[in-house]
Amino acid sequence: MMSYGERSNGKTTGCEAVCLEDYIDSGYVNQCCIIRRWEEDFKNNNGQQMWEVFNNGWEDRFHKKHTIKEYTKGRFNLIRYWARKWYLVRMGEDGKIEEQDEKPFCYGFGITSEEHYKSTSYPNIKWVIFDEFITRDYYIPNEFVKFQNLLSTIIRKRDDVKIFMCGNTINQYCPYFKEMGLTGIGKQKQGSIDIYTYGETELKVAVEYSTIDKSNKKAMASNKYFAFNNPKLKMITNGNWEMDIYPHLPCDYDVSEVKGKFYIKFEDQLLQCEIISSKKNKAIFAYIHRKTTPIKEDDKNLVFQQENDVRMNYRRKINVCFDDIGRRIWSLFVSEQVFYQDNEVGEVIRNYLIWCKKEGN
Repeated sequence: MMSYGERSNGKTTGCEAVCLEDYIDSGYVNQCCIIRRWEEDFKNNNGQQMWEVFNNGWEDRFHKKHTIKEYTKGRFNLIRYWARKWYLVRMGEDGKIEEQDEKPFCYGFGITSEEHYKSTSYPNIKWVIFDEFITRDYYIPNEFVKFQNLLSTIIRKRDDVKIFMCGNTINQYCPYFKEMGLTGIGKQKQGSIDIYTYGETELKVAVEYSTIDKSNKKAMASNKYFAFNNPKLKMITNGNWEMDIYPHLPCDYDVSEVKGKFYIKFEDQLLQCEIISSKKNKAIFAYIHRKTTPIKEDDKNLVFQQENDVRMNYRRKINVCFDDIGRRIWSLFVSEQVFYQDNEVGEVIRNYLIWCKKEGN
């Protein structure tokens, strides 16, 4: 079950509420876990903050308010964090713990340390929350495989585990979308839920593009602080995909000024890149725009793509230069002489360059 949308709209808290309620309702049996990309996310006070909201009470999916004390019939009243584990406790008025649950209701796992958990069994974990699975920064090399290995350690041979994946709309080119075959992400309507199936297997992935709760007047009122004309802020106020502002074409040019071209294929995007020698501006720059037709002269111009190809003009990483033409192309990026058709094209290139610089690709 995947949910992505604007920041702070209750995605993670809603998933945590389901897990906490099920743990208590099952007689303190059905545990859960939180997965984050980095082990460091659980250090110091970060771990306590992941469940801190529940110490002040929460609402279930029917908007009924609960407290830990009420939901556990007075047995516990707080959540305590210790060494990547969360426990239910009863804290006295003097600040001392009067009772602590004998086992944690939740564990914390970092994908970067997935190999360290293989020798341990977690037979009672029935819920998995992978929080902030979308990032604008670097993904771990072979991250999807490491994530699957971690799930294998947790699940073992069981078939009753449910998995939540929560993320903010900060990067439409998240590798998990491609790895999981979620081909409709770019076209999905806000507020909808798409169901993906995988042949004759029993696997199903429900993908929610979470919408804004317009009935929450307090949350809507805060949008006034982000009303500036910057496309990156649309993710905060209405859940649009975040993107930077990229330099657009600085001047018109004639076909005769195009001195060369190359192509970039990234994810499901095909882009044409033209090297232009502007007579008017006496400058050389690259202009990148969408290509809506297939590549015809694929034996002449360079094609950069993620897949390996034995043809001499096909390459993978644009920053790996082993001849003069490759160095000339890369120098345009280094000197910031690259311009884009629009911000979405700029986002594609930004993610492609991150992929190029990542070790293990």
